Amino acid sequence: MQSGTRSAHARCGGAWCCVACYNEAVTKDASAAGLERGLSTAAALGANIIDMVGVGPFITLPLILSAMGGPQAMLGWVLGALLALCDGCTWSELGTAHPKAGGSYAYLQATYPAGWGRLFSFLYAWQLLFSAPLSIASGCIGFAQYAAWFMPNASRWQLSGLAIAACAVVTALLLQPIRRVSVVTRALGGVVVLTLLLVIAVGFSHFSAARAFSFPAGAWRMDSAFFTGLGAGLLVSAYDYWGYYNVCFLGGEVRSPERTIPRAVLGSIVIVGALYLLMNVAVLGVVPWQQMVGADAGARRYTMATVAERAFAGHAWAHSAGTVAVVLVAVAALASVYALLLGYSRIPFAAARDRNFPAIFGQLSERTKVPGVSLVTLGAFTALCCVFRLAEVIASLVVLRILFQFLLQGVAVLLPRHRAERRLAGRFHMPLYPLPTLLALAGFVFILVSRPQIVREMRLAAFVLVTGLAAYWLRARRTAVH
Repeated sequence: MQSGTRSAHARCGGAWCCVACYNEAVTKDASAAGLERGLSTAAALGANIIDMVGVGPFITLPLILSAMGGPQAMLGWVLGALLALCDGCTWSELGTAHPKAGGSYAYLQATYPAGWGRLFSFLYAWQLLFSAPLSIASGCIGFAQYAAWFMPNASRWQLSGLAIAACAVVTALLLQPIRRVSVVTRALGGVVVLTLLLVIAVGFSHFSAARAFSFPAGAWRMDSAFFTGLGAGLLVSAYDYWGYYNVCFLGGEVRSPERTIPRAVLGSIVIVGALYLLMNVAVLGVVPWQQMVGADAGARRYTMATVAERAFAGHAWAHSAGTVAVVLVAVAALASVYALLLGYSRIPFAAARDRNFPAIFGQLSERTKVPGVSLVTLGAFTALCCVFRLAEVIASLVVLRILFQFLLQGVAVLLPRHRAERRLAGRFHMPLYPLPTLLALAGFVFILVSRPQIVREMRLAAFVLVTGLAAYWLRARRTAVH
């Protein structure tokens, strides 16, 4: 935002004293990057919602039930929403302060001292090479798993091929001007919300309170087992909520970022949090939690179809209702792939434009004005990851993101550089600063320390850190030579 900052500071005596100067600065910044600010608030909200929902809550409900041992898993959804709201305040502050492509990359670069900022932003972009394709692939794999409803005899490799094909189709759809992408995003957001509403409506139309709230003995005993289960459940719910920040990766392409970013971030958390909680209660009121916990992987995969079939048991259309549920969940999975690829493709682009990543990733398509090289490359890496199992990636994804993104950003909001910027105009100011950020940091640390498998997952984090530091050092030496 340097060119816009110089212009605004010349007029305002060293600070953005009005929103007009803020808007002038961010408009010039987007133009300098070659991006178009064409994403509306509705489209940004839709992008967040489809990123958040996707296939996650439809297939992870049995996982959080197993982690907490009963319907007290609802506590995991509630605490997950509160954690997301607290962290959403952090994202909103940083997003309106630095409305640029790349989101976290730009925030770490701008808020930490120069040398540390460049290192941390590089490490964030580096870990994205590992985590983003796995994250996007989870939606492709989820789509293929639900599509298996129509191909009951399909082999694992056939389903992997279907996941790869889905990734290729979504990548092609994203190679369009941002205004067309905005239209598709709004439509997919509507489908995702409709899917959740239908599941909720069907569940409550055949609801049994006794079944939904059949807590096992000792469900609320505050012992070590309870908090271990809560940590595991919170990890799953955190995975399901993540995506509320997707608009921040598109910061250089949103209109009026001082309004659009906070509304999209916090609004999507409130909407999706309410829908998740209602869906959780509705499903438990139809399908006994013991059945979901004890079912095999195939049965757990089609939980939403089971809800529809059980709700209409005895009717000729029961199986058809299950099929409709499967189709809607499959579309929701594709929607998440669409949103994830859209957002993450802007991060290598931003790093390349900052000369902190290979320059080829900074190229824009002359016709569509989107970072085509970054988008296609990320799509190709995602296709390779479609051969993995869905359950193998969630925990590692969450741990990597907490260490290399969420904790670093939370600390950044507390640093003197950001605290000075909070006085400038055109910014979101979190209420009770810095309490929401401190609560979010505490929640993320709790997720890490409560996991029995944390040692194994920290090995992966250590590998990413060591290889990232080596790559950063080699790149620095090469740059110094040239």
